[in-house]
Amino acid sequence: QVQLVESGGGLVTAGGSLRLSCAASGRTISRDHMRWYRQAPGKEREFVALNRWNDGSTIYADSVSGRFAVSRDNARNTIYLQMNSLKPEDTAIYYCNDMDTWGTGTLVTVSS
Repeated sequence: QVQLVESGGGLVTAGGSLRLSCAASGRTISRDHMRWYRQAPGKEREFVALNRWNDGSTIYADSVSGRFAVSRDNARNTIYLQMNSLKPEDTAIYYCNDMDTWGTGTLVTVSS
């Protein structure tokens, strides 16, 4: 069973950047498709990105496309979410996901 722990969240002003990490333990995630989701206050959890292990391609939600980028470090068993040009509407708890396993999330707050 894999365990996931997100980190890297914090408070940033609009236009700034953050890099989130999702560290996996228990087994390798190098052959797993990995996803990022987020949940804003008072809203449902929404899809952010899907990174495919086999070809390295990533699908992004329209709301983050061109601003966010996913990368992996298989040696560290970690996946990253680089977030640039952040907007107040990006404020949310960000979660990484591996099939039915979720991390505990990391809070990103973007001030205007």
